Amino acid sequence: MKHYIYSAIASVALMAASCVSMDLKPTSQGNSETWYTTEVELNMAVNEFYILGYWQEPLLASEQWTDNFTYRNTNRGEGGSVLDGTITGQTWYVYNLWQQSYKLISRANSLLENIHRAEEAGMSQTLIDGFKAEACFARACKYADLLFFYGAVPYIDRYYTISEAEELSRTPVEEVKKHVYEDFDFAIEHLPVSRTPETSHATKGAALAMKARFAMYMKDYETMAEAAKACMDLKVYSLEPDFAKLFLQSTKANPEKIFCIPRSYANSVVLDQWYVKNGLPRNAGGYAADTPSWDLLAAFLCTDGLPIDESPLFDPRNPFKNRDPRCTMTIVEFGSEHCGFVYDPSPAAKTVMNYTTGKEQTNNDSRINAQYASFNGLIWKKGVDASWMDNGLNVECDYLMMRYADVLLMYAEAKIELGQIDQSVLDAINSVRARAYGVSYSQTDLYPSVTATDQTTLRQTVRLERRVELAKECRRYMDLIRWDLAKKALNSYNYININDATQWKTDVYDKGLYFWGETPQIDEDGLADFSALAEKGYCQKGAQRIFPDRQMLWPIPTHDTDLCVNIRDDQNPGY
Repeated sequence: MKHYIYSAIASVALMAASCVSMDLKPTSQGNSETWYTTEVELNMAVNEFYILGYWQEPLLASEQWTDNFTYRNTNRGEGGSVLDGTITGQTWYVYNLWQQSYKLISRANSLLENIHRAEEAGMSQTLIDGFKAEACFARACKYADLLFFYGAVPYIDRYYTISEAEELSRTPVEEVKKHVYEDFDFAIEHLPVSRTPETSHATKGAALAMKARFAMYMKDYETMAEAAKACMDLKVYSLEPDFAKLFLQSTKANPEKIFCIPRSYANSVVLDQWYVKNGLPRNAGGYAADTPSWDLLAAFLCTDGLPIDESPLFDPRNPFKNRDPRCTMTIVEFGSEHCGFVYDPSPAAKTVMNYTTGKEQTNNDSRINAQYASFNGLIWKKGVDASWMDNGLNVECDYLMMRYADVLLMYAEAKIELGQIDQSVLDAINSVRARAYGVSYSQTDLYPSVTATDQTTLRQTVRLERRVELAKECRRYMDLIRWDLAKKALNSYNYININDATQWKTDVYDKGLYFWGETPQIDEDGLADFSALAEKGYCQKGAQRIFPDRQMLWPIPTHDTDLCVNIRDDQNPGY
């Protein structure tokens, strides 16, 4: 059996030992005695820090673990383990996040332990510090994820032998937290403010923003506010005026992107085909299986700034009308053009327009024709366009880990939690909200600006703003955990259309009750309740989400509890 602390840390020693024993130092490639000596070698080493798998796995799937997501009438795959409340130390997500994090930490440690060779060879201190800063940044980011998901974890900052690895134990959270802050601070001091657009390497702003996110995880609001504000004060980032444009694969370098890993069709770094097909409508050759939830559709405010159950502007028969513009930029509006076709999931829409041919065709996005069309009638718009069908479904959207809107909302949330509510807090929230309407935050008559100044109202506001602004960006799960809302939001049902399409047409559409039979109620946490609609036969319950208390932390993976007795005896509660 592979042990992942071992594979991430001790394998470096094994490779070094095999090199030394051969008494050969080939000049055409690196080896354990001379590597980390030249600028070329160090550049090659830090390039390895930005391998996509270290950053996206398994967090790219985390939207599936939330109330923003529906997969037909089931909880999907390993995402189902999270939503079924059945994760264990052998669940793929659990050990893969652990494995990938420690692998990158090991790479960072290797550079930091051996960069003295470059110093001894006469490399400038500025270059040395820059390379160290990237290693510190990578290590800090990975320990931030580990602390959030597992709590106390072994803190490893050097090479460990196999016997030493077997004696590892969990390091207290406060001690690891101290080291993470130290790494971020070193990175902030020595990373450049900007880089050329084609590089994905970390910058000072990325280090500040990711430090703010880590502080947010730790509920250290003072550090969170300071780091976010320092990132804002760099004056190198700004909001992209067109919200929808930001997420398209055609949008590369952009002043809103603070830290991302570029995908590239030319370099064969693309979105997984299963992800692409699940995101495309069926008329365009996709599966339309990974879909936004009704809960998410209900969350967007109306254009008067009120929730749907309070606004006179809301029409449950036309749920996209009079909504925050991000609603139709996140979820495909019924009757709109999407990926070359009119999107209409109505049980009466047997045909739709194909804009490529200019003719009506069978509508495979309606369950009246296609059994596996979207079970709740919704599909994702955010980031998805007709270009997804090009190049053999090879899609090169950047993997966007941090953007400026997130920084603004982190700053606002931190100040709200500190009770330091001033105009800068309102400006930060309003800047994000106004951008959706295509106006400046100062044009308060053109969008529903935030004016409240009491902590309770603003806390609800910034939480809602994070949900609708960052939907499909893999932030919701972590937000629910840290707000202590997971046990409420994720102990619920997904709701879908009546499974029998003919019955759906007869009992809902033909009675003039399409799309929603009535307006769902929204509670004080912005969560929708569709139970009344299900009781009246307007829809049906899909998969039940189950989130037990123990899943506030994940278990330490079985691979490593088997290897390390001290960790096995200190497993998280409930596992």
